[in-house]
Amino acid sequence: MLPDLSVIEGKYLDDILNQPQALQDTLHALNGHSGVNQLAARLKKGKFKRILLTGMGSSFHALYPLNLQLVNHGVTAFMVETSELIHYKSRCFDPQTLIVAVSQSGRSAEIVRLLEINHKHSPLIAVTNTPDSPLASRADAAVLTHAGQEFSVSCKTYVSALMALKWVGDVLCEVSPRRTVNELKQAAPAVSAYLSNWKEYVVELAARLKDVAHLFLVGRGASLAAVGTGALIVKESDHFHAEGMSSAAFRHGPFEMLSRETFVLIFSGDAKTRELNRKLLEDIREQDGGAELVGEQASVPAFRLPSVPGTLAPIVEILPVQMITLALAAQMGREPGRFELASKVTTIE
Repeated sequence: MLPDLSVIEGKYLDDILNQPQALQDTLHALNGHSGVNQLAARLKKGKFKRILLTGMGSSFHALYPLNLQLVNHGVTAFMVETSELIHYKSRCFDPQTLIVAVSQSGRSAEIVRLLEINHKHSPLIAVTNTPDSPLASRADAAVLTHAGQEFSVSCKTYVSALMALKWVGDVLCEVSPRRTVNELKQAAPAVSAYLSNWKEYVVELAARLKDVAHLFLVGRGASLAAVGTGALIVKESDHFHAEGMSSAAFRHGPFEMLSRETFVLIFSGDAKTRELNRKLLEDIREQDGGAELVGEQASVPAFRLPSVPGTLAPIVEILPVQMITLALAAQMGREPGRFELASKVTTIE
């Protein structure tokens, strides 16, 4: 029997379908930002020993591709959740540390505490969707996303943050602005093309996940952004437990949980580790576990990604997980994304 899609046709779905517009609007605003360029010039001159990347929830996971880009460019960069940074790693706040802080609201409890502790210590680049937030107003350089108001679960703010962070990374790593813009221009059309078939994907996945009790999302490299965020939004949207981890970590314990009630979504990722991910798929299926690949060559249409430059892969990789959140909600007959216990902005540490 086909699922009733009327239960999912609400504000959360609207936000998902508005992602192409959010990406377009964010791209149009990504020009100028003299503050970021000035900080990039100081980085080139060796004024910073390290770059510290921080955020919470999906804002934290969104930093992973930037972390890889900076490290591969020869920059010492590391990620720390803001909650850990402010309480256990405050010695990192010094003039030789450049901070990149991401927060959709710009006013979550941890971000506000960060701004208080860091006052006049480390220069800070903010990426936020809220121009009048404490984070935007107190940053040395504020890069604003233009996703508009969001109902609950991060979707359009998340992909817009990924776009803004890709732009920040290219500035810091001295990538040609023309190349950056040419790549980012491809994001909105790719997302729009995928979402044009959302109903078919939801129906397909509702049937595929019917008897699933345990959901794992795994990947390597930049795909860990979608892995971490994906597991988070499944829990938030559907009250359904999902766990995200690296493909390698899955073999270190969770592999023992394989059964017909277990489904593992494997992000094929880039060429460097793609065959390792494919081998994991084969090994899971040999043990009667359910598993599928996410990528351009995926056999399941809902998991088949549009062709984009590798740097944009994190933006499109989250789309199949968003379809899973809708499919699970349709299957359970509940509205996805409506918070019952949590809130859009976390104001308590």
